[in-house]
Amino acid sequence: MLSKPLLTVHETAQTLKVKESTVRTWIRDKKLRAIKFGREWRVAHIDLEKFVNDHANRQEA
Repeated sequence: MLSKPLLTVHETAQTLKVKESTVRTWIRDKKLRAIKFGREWRVAHIDLEKFVNDHANRQEA
């Protein structure tokens, strides 16, 4: 997908074409798994792929 192992909230939002606040809401609601480094959240590529696949499957059902 992308070359960096962990994405910032900003990068995740750009990838999914949503607002950063939406990504933070998904993280807070435990819909999107993320790791906190100090004050910053990071999303692993594998977690982003799982999130996208899970939501794609829901829309097809």
